[in-house]
Amino acid sequence: MPSQQRCPWCESGNDLYREYHDGEWGVPVYDDKHQFEFLTLESAQAGLSWATILNKREGYRKAFAQFDVQKVARFSAKRIEKLLQNPGIVRNKLKVNAAVTNAQAFIEVQQEHGRFAKYIWQFVEGKPIQNRWKTTKDVPVTTAESDALSKDLKSKGFKFAGSTIMYAHMQATGLVNDHLVSCFRHQECAKLARA
Repeated sequence: MPSQQRCPWCESGNDLYREYHDGEWGVPVYDDKHQFEFLTLESAQAGLSWATILNKREGYRKAFAQFDVQKVARFSAKRIEKLLQNPGIVRNKLKVNAAVTNAQAFIEVQQEHGRFAKYIWQFVEGKPIQNRWKTTKDVPVTTAESDALSKDLKSKGFKFAGSTIMYAHMQATGLVNDHLVSCFRHQECAKLARA
């Protein structure tokens, strides 16, 4: 029996890539903890491969208090210095500082909107955009929605929140379904969106 067809980007031989593609990428995320996790990971990924971040994901969970936004928002300068010695994460001072700054801004969004997820889903009118791409070349790196989200987040003090990073976040958290139509997950994610 032939194996199921997947988006080509996850077929690099890295099992973490395939597991991420099959179980998480494109699945609508409505809870704030996972939204914060993906914001942190996507901003850490800037300029690096997603495989690098997936390989360090457990390290991030430990280093960033299981993505407890309240705890991360209170990280001290001393704690940040300690993180910069941690080989389990990307040891980039700007990115580590951004995670703390973003946690603080995230909490402000929660206070204003009740939940961060409620805020971010407004950018797609509350339901996932269902794209129907045939090839990976068709998939954009930014859209009008990611431009608007990026601009708004930056105005709220978020760092590493450019449109390309935000579009990757939207793909990861299912605000858009960018599985190719030939991929078995396209239809599955579309069904999750209606649930």
